[in-house]
Amino acid sequence: MPLCKIPIYLKSNDMAELLERYEDNIDGRYFVDSECIDCDLCREVAPTCFTRNDEMGHSFVQKQPENDDEEESCKEAMENCPVEAIGDFGDL
Repeated sequence: MPLCKIPIYLKSNDMAELLERYEDNIDGRYFVDSECIDCDLCREVAPTCFTRNDEMGHSFVQKQPENDDEEESCKEAMENCPVEAIGDFGDL
């Protein structure tokens, strides 16, 4: 019987690293760090706040949430990021 190969992403801690934050991120509480694997989840869940750097192949925060719906979408993206590349460090 063939084995099913399912990618497993491991990270040494439980959140994005501020020191690994991409420079493309707009200033504010949410950011994407260098662990991003360009899976598109955040862009699907919170398209007004996350976008893609096509040249480098990663997501970043283009706009901080401005209302409750956007805030909820950013939290959902952060909680479901498969490599925990989205961070929330309050107002930076």
